[in-house]
Amino acid sequence: MSVDPTLLDDLEWRGLLAESTDRDALRAALAEGSVRFYVGFDPTAPSLHMGHLVQILTARRLQLAGHQPHALVGGATGMIGDPRDSGERTLNSLETVQDWTAKVRAQIEPFLSFEGDNAARMVNNFDWTSGLSTIDFLRDIGKHFPVNRMLARDTVRRRLESGISYTEFSYVLLQSFDFLTLFRDHGVTLQFGGSDQWGNLTAGVELIRRAEGGHAHAFATPLLTKSDGTKYGKTEGGALWLDPELMAPYAFHQFWLNVEDEKAGELLRVFTFLSREEIADLEARHAEKPFLREAQKVLADEVTTLVHGAEETENAKAAAQALFGTGDITSLSAATLEAALAEAGSVDLDAGAGIPDVVELLTLTGLAKSKGEARRTVAEGGAYVNNVRVDDPEHVPAASDLIDSSWLVLRRGKKRFAGVRVR
Repeated sequence: MSVDPTLLDDLEWRGLLAESTDRDALRAALAEGSVRFYVGFDPTAPSLHMGHLVQILTARRLQLAGHQPHALVGGATGMIGDPRDSGERTLNSLETVQDWTAKVRAQIEPFLSFEGDNAARMVNNFDWTSGLSTIDFLRDIGKHFPVNRMLARDTVRRRLESGISYTEFSYVLLQSFDFLTLFRDHGVTLQFGGSDQWGNLTAGVELIRRAEGGHAHAFATPLLTKSDGTKYGKTEGGALWLDPELMAPYAFHQFWLNVEDEKAGELLRVFTFLSREEIADLEARHAEKPFLREAQKVLADEVTTLVHGAEETENAKAAAQALFGTGDITSLSAATLEAALAEAGSVDLDAGAGIPDVVELLTLTGLAKSKGEARRTVAEGGAYVNNVRVDDPEHVPAASDLIDSSWLVLRRGKKRFAGVRVR
């Protein structure tokens, strides 16, 4: 199968190569013919998140360039979890990990093609580790790992003072064994992952050399950070989950819509499949008129469509337009409205107690700090119920105003809104 010889140049331009083994050798291998590669995902939660999306889309880029993906879901390594700076992970039951393995696998599959000459394969390391004896593992794998090198790994070194279990300390052996197994059984010669995995990646390359006399490659994608240096992937509600049950498509779309101006171009390169020319044109227009936030709008639409589909992207956009006063709020589905208001904040009221007046509602939702401030907001023309301006501070919404028989949307000014759910 023919391959795209410009792949590595594209990865470099997109900022997706933080580190690699011999760059020239990697370039030659990728240009010579179709390379079998793998990237792993541990099911340590019921969903993947933004950081995993970098790896999924990178795998897709390699497959589109003619290379064959092996997506590994770690049913075995997910029982342990890679060491992290914050401390020991909570060990989950086999049943939980197997359930999460299925969910993670289902999240990865839509991004890859399972047909053609370079059809993707899904693998689970539980298949080759569950029956392995401790003696065999220590003799055949453990003997290739000098303890001094294991102690020198960044995460392990940082954890030595606070403490690290032998379980997590040994994780690198398991991941390296995965690479060796895929090398032996499937001809996989390339592994990539996040830059926090670099020690594990190179350990796998070294194990293949020591155990088989073979040659393999590895590269790491960078850790994405905000302008202040803090990690991306977190929102006020937690991780930027890919599962719509954990993070609604509306909230997901809003996250991308609100990224910093100086980061929009970088994220377009990492998370979209737009060409260099398209991104350069967007960046130029954005630099000229950043207040239009055109780069963020394209970014939000592209990534939400990749993860949730075009229909959910349109629903998210319609919800935003309605909530900010430019669309028909009564046309929103109950699920979309509830997700949007959960993100903005809402309060519950007992239907038996009746619906209070607009001043009380503005105060209850926190849109006004006091009833006096709420009255001034009404007097100044800044109070809205379901996008209809309210001029009377004693106005009481009717039951017929409830959207989906449950919701009122309160808005103060152009951008601040909150929900009221009448139960």
